Formats: sequence, C-alpha cells, structure tokens
Amino acid sequence: MLNIKRTNSEDTDFEKLVLELDKDLAVRNGDSNDFFAQYNKIDSLDHVVVAYVDQVPVGCGAIKEYEVDSMEVKRMYVLPENRGTGVSVAVLKELEDWAMALGYKKCVLETGLKMPEAIGLYTKSGYEKIPNYGQYAGVEESVCFEKKLA
Repeated sequence: MLNIKRTNSEDTDFEKLVLELDKDLAVRNGDSNDFFAQYNKIDSLDHVVVAYVDQVPVGCGAIKEYEVDSMEVKRMYVLPENRGTGVSVAVLKELEDWAMALGYKKCVLETGLKMPEAIGLYTKSGYEKIPNYGQYAGVEESVCFEKKLA
C-alpha cells in the first residue's frame, strides 16, 4: 500500500533517498554534475514528501518558492525497483496539491535531457515545456517545464 508523508528536509528517509538520487545524477550528468548539484541543496526545504510502500521509503520530492505565485519542484526520485508503479505520479500530485493549498498558481521545474523518465512523467502530468529559466537559461542539457495549478 502506498502512503505519502508531508515533512521537511530534516527527515532521515528523505535524506537517504536524496543520497540515492545524487548517485544516479552523478552517473547521468557526468562532468556537468557539479553545476547542477549547486542548485539542489536540501538544507532548508520546508515542503518535502516521502512515499512509502509497506512502510519502506521508495520515493520523494519537494517544492520551494520560486516566485511569489510559483513553486519549484525539486528532488524528485523513485527507487529503480519501484518505478512504473505510480509512485512518482502520486508524489508529484501531492506536491501540486500542497502548492495549491499554500496559494501558489503554478509549479515550475528543471530536469535533464538525460532523464527521459522524468520528462515522460512531467509531460503526461500536464506540464508544458518552457524556455529554460534562471540559472538554467542557456544550459543545453536542461529542459524546463511549468504547470498552471487548478
């Protein structure tokens, strides 16, 4: 059974999942990983979710304010053995619901061209590709998305 917990970045299950995420990104991003890592610190995230299957942490994600009306989706990850089971969809939906409850109008995010699973998730979840924003402007390996929240 899938359960999702709202927490913050001090959650030890979140920290463990992020370590796995960082290992995966280091392999996928190669030499450019240091650039991306500087924008993925987790020391002060107030809006984190952790997904559990039978009390085992299997996925996570976070949101942080990007602009007055928008939250940025960060640190999305699902363990490889749990991919394709709906965990990422549930995590993303919980983050979007939380952003709406906080009064935000949209979510934005950045992912990498080397993350086809992430691109597929965001596309099927109603995100639209936008020009690369902020620190990702001009970064060829990045692709950015946004979704207006209902």
